[in-house]
Amino acid sequence: MKLTFLGTGTSFGIPVIGCHCATCTSKDPRDSRTRHGALLNLPAGRLLVDAPPELRLQLVREGVDHIEAVWLTHLHADHVHGADDLRIFRFRARADMPVYCPEGSHHELLRRFPYIFDEGIRPPPGSTIPQFRLHGFRAFDPVDILGRSFLPVPVPHGSTTVYGFRVGSLGYVTDGKSLPPRTLEALRGVRVLVLNALWWGNPHPTHFNVDEALEAAAAVGAERTFLTHLTHEVKHQELLESLPAGVEPAYDGLAIEIGDE
Repeated sequence: MKLTFLGTGTSFGIPVIGCHCATCTSKDPRDSRTRHGALLNLPAGRLLVDAPPELRLQLVREGVDHIEAVWLTHLHADHVHGADDLRIFRFRARADMPVYCPEGSHHELLRRFPYIFDEGIRPPPGSTIPQFRLHGFRAFDPVDILGRSFLPVPVPHGSTTVYGFRVGSLGYVTDGKSLPPRTLEALRGVRVLVLNALWWGNPHPTHFNVDEALEAAAAVGAERTFLTHLTHEVKHQELLESLPAGVEPAYDGLAIEIGDE
């Protein structure tokens, strides 16, 4: 199983529009962070995690020519508003793509993107629209996707619940503020953990800061932890040098192999 980080930034992205800070003007390509997205290579195909606004650019950069399924962690704009860029995959496959999303989110997706998710809407002859099929999942109820069993794990994100997952020896959590007891227990034993982290200090009401992410990572006890959803408050190399052994910041385009259990 291979995990590729497509985008590792927050909703502003980096560089931030109009910002001239050290990170936004950095020459280190690892400091350029598009909005959150990831790709998992699985036995029966590729799973996209979230559909950020820069999705087309991310997929072109990584040379991706096929995706078989999508996992949506939640419905904030920086995680779903690139959905239209998936149209090319439906066009090539001539089949609806399964989209796994939190149970109960169907109505909001249909309201925002009726031309994508409403099965009753068909394109005019000679034209295409994305056309995906929604599959709801529930917390801690395993779901089989592309030959692997995924365990949805909920984390609080303000008034929203975000759903990460555990698949084999990988635990993946973005946009969380804490790991509730049952989620923490579900993640224990993973070899690789992905957590969101904004910056050092100054707690945020809906996201981990780096200090909190390190506490959560220690509680999980993974061999390797990667921090994502980073802001322009942290430069990659400086953050890398300040983190404990076994923890490092992810960056756009980073790919890691994860051994199966």
